[in-house]
Amino acid sequence: MIAAADEVTYVVTDVECDGPNPNRNSMLAFASVAVSTSGDVVGEFEAVLEPRPDRVQDLGTMEWWQTQPEVWAAATTNPEPPAVVMERFAQWVESLPGLRVFTARPLIFDGPWIDHYLDRYLGSRASVGIRLQRKVFNGFAALDLDSLIAGLMSQPHRVAYEPDVPADWLGDHPHTHRAIDDARGYASILQNLLAVARSRG
Repeated sequence: MIAAADEVTYVVTDVECDGPNPNRNSMLAFASVAVSTSGDVVGEFEAVLEPRPDRVQDLGTMEWWQTQPEVWAAATTNPEPPAVVMERFAQWVESLPGLRVFTARPLIFDGPWIDHYLDRYLGSRASVGIRLQRKVFNGFAALDLDSLIAGLMSQPHRVAYEPDVPADWLGDHPHTHRAIDDARGYASILQNLLAVARSRG
C-alpha cells in the first residue's frame, strides 16, 4: 500500500464496447470518476467514441445490445473521433493531483481497452512504463477493485463472479451498463473500501 501521506487519485473507469476484444472490436463509450485517497470525488469524465474503421462488431455482443435500446443510445449518440477523445481524457487525467491510478471492476476487461486506446492514439499506457514519453497514469500499477474487495473483506477471489459487497455500497447508482452510471457505482464501492482501510489504521 502507498503511504497515507502520499496523495493518490484513483480513476475509476467503465467502458462499453461492441465486442470483447480491443484488437478486433471498438470501444463505444467510457466514463471515469476520480476518487482521492480520502474518498472524495474530485472529477468525472464521460465520452462517446466513433467506431474504428479497422474494427468489426461482434455478433453476440450486438445481439445483447439489441435488448438494451436506451443504453445503446447513450453509448452511440454524438460520437467523437477516438483520437480527440483520448487526448481530452489524457489532459483530464493529467490535471488530477498526486499519483494517478487507473482503477476498474474488473480490471481484466476495462483495463485492456483504455490501455490499447492510450497506446494507439497517444503512445501512453494505463500504467507506468519506463519507455513511455507521456505518462498519463503515473501510478506504478492499475488497481483491480475485485482484488481489493477480496483482500479487505477476506473473501475468496472468485473467477466466475465478482466478490460480494453490501448492496448500499453502490450508492444511488444502479448498474445500468451506461458507462457513467457504472463508473459512479464502482467509485462508490471504492469510497467504502477506502473507509474500511482507514478504519483499520
